[in-house]
Amino acid sequence: MVNMLLPQEIETFYIIPTLRKHVALALQEQGLKQKDIALILGINSSAISQYRSLKRGDKVQFKESVKIEIKKSALRIKDQLSYIGEIQRLLQFIRTSGALCHIHKQLTFIPTHCEPTLVNCHLTARGCT
Repeated sequence: MVNMLLPQEIETFYIIPTLRKHVALALQEQGLKQKDIALILGINSSAISQYRSLKRGDKVQFKESVKIEIKKSALRIKDQLSYIGEIQRLLQFIRTSGALCHIHKQLTFIPTHCEPTLVNCHLTARGCT
């Protein structure tokens, strides 16, 4: 039997860790200290070193459009609340831009006739586009 992951599992296991990595590195480029980034992201500061050395959060390659949005988000992140909001915005962008579908197809079996609008994985957590 072939294991099929749901879009939410793809987000949880692959996309969110990679987003966290890219956000951490973008915040570091802005001059924030490792310990301050770790506090905002709610992670250990050692994780940031692992992001830089590609030991963590490197299982997904984002399209350039997603990377641009991550850079925009990093400029808006000032604390944990703004971080949470920007991660939600980025996840919505990934869903609606088709990037989730692209990543999903790379990582797991999905039916060949699967379309985002058919299974509603393009929707936000509130269920509206």
